[in-house]
Amino acid sequence: MLTAVIFIAILGVLIFVHELGHFVTARRNGVKVDEFGFGFPPRLGGFFRDEKTGKYKFVWGNKDIQSKNTLYSINWIPLGGFVKIKGADTIESGDDSFVEKKAWPRIKILAAGVVMNFVFAWFLISLALIIGSPESISDNMNAPDAKIQITEVSVGSPAEQAGIKVGDEILNDNTQATFGNIEDVQNYIKANKGTEISFNVLRGTEIVEVKVVPRENAPDQQGAIGVGLARTMLVKYPVHQALWNGAVAVCNLTLMILLALGGIIMSLFAGHGVGAEVSGPIGIAILTKQVATLGFVYILQFAAMLSINLAIINALPIPALDGGRILFILIEKIKGSPVTQKTEQMFHTVGFMLLILLMVIVTLRDVVKIIK
Repeated sequence: MLTAVIFIAILGVLIFVHELGHFVTARRNGVKVDEFGFGFPPRLGGFFRDEKTGKYKFVWGNKDIQSKNTLYSINWIPLGGFVKIKGADTIESGDDSFVEKKAWPRIKILAAGVVMNFVFAWFLISLALIIGSPESISDNMNAPDAKIQITEVSVGSPAEQAGIKVGDEILNDNTQATFGNIEDVQNYIKANKGTEISFNVLRGTEIVEVKVVPRENAPDQQGAIGVGLARTMLVKYPVHQALWNGAVAVCNLTLMILLALGGIIMSLFAGHGVGAEVSGPIGIAILTKQVATLGFVYILQFAAMLSINLAIINALPIPALDGGRILFILIEKIKGSPVTQKTEQMFHTVGFMLLILLMVIVTLRDVVKIIK
């Protein structure tokens, strides 16, 4: 239940922040916003400023509101939010209509959601660095509070079969050995290839004993049990340094995701399939459960990673996404006249249907993984 709450909260906040970017930028560029909603319809209620009295009026349910001012609504489905911008999806005349604005204001409004997700990721990572974030240190560094943590678990490896999770902390005082650093762990595993070993890990607040048989002949780059190890310690930064390091981290993560996305696209064109792990809502929910056991700082970092992913995906020039809508504005500037509304709407509809199909396929893959 807690995992579901955390998952909904993260997803909801990320979408809400994205839509908040569209809302603020539209208002600053003189475009009317008919409704700015928290959550998705049906509407529970909302309020708006009555232009006659200048006072705020509250309304309940899905009552149709005719007002020159924005309706701020609360909706029943708590998954983010939405913004209804005048003229964004339909032809509406007037100086305050999106479609009547020049190209640059429209591009700014559409790009604002992406920018907000990047800014929010920066805020989350910076906050994690201020609170105290785990960082890798060398094996020979004198750090009494250092931890030995699992950073990677290879698919199909003995570690995965034994239930070892990313983020598990290998305790110094273990069932069969004492570990002071990564080299001690590696030597213990190497000395017991082909024999069952056991050691204790700290997972959240729970101490778990894991049993695993190291492979005598392991695949390249995997090791005997198929884990990645890192020696980490909690590091706190002052605000100014946290903000700088947070910005650097966002840039590095963005580059990493773009390279991974490029690899997926190249693999598809080469006929090799996806060639990487792609998760849908179910897969992300499972990752949320794993991250939630590690602590609040890890949740912040995970939410930041999702925010960057959301920004990059929305920036892609795919119909129905913000990047796709910006692409049509650029085409309009190049050809000197807008693409007909019917043609653009057809592309966006097809793009939306393909995205839904992709989501269904990825979700089915997640379900199959769970069943296996």
